[in-house]
Amino acid sequence: MAILKTKGAGPAAESEETEGTRIVVKLDDLLYERRMTLTELAERIGITLANLSILKTGKAKAIRFSTLEAICRELDCQPGDLLGYEAPAEQ
Repeated sequence: MAILKTKGAGPAAESEETEGTRIVVKLDDLLYERRMTLTELAERIGITLANLSILKTGKAKAIRFSTLEAICRELDCQPGDLLGYEAPAEQ
């Protein structure tokens, strides 16, 4: 499971950044459950292995809906199975 760290968006973000907000990428778990390699998925959806790896490791800053759709189609899952939200830790 990889975690994407994001910054706030919209008017509130102009005055204050949201620290610790996290989008969790669960691509590793889905690939394991389906006994599929990252290389195989990349070939099936027509995306480079390097770009898919960036998503898998949580380093992606965005994902196209067409890519999300292709991943969900090939892994027979919903977007919520692939991405999740982890609330910031209370301090």
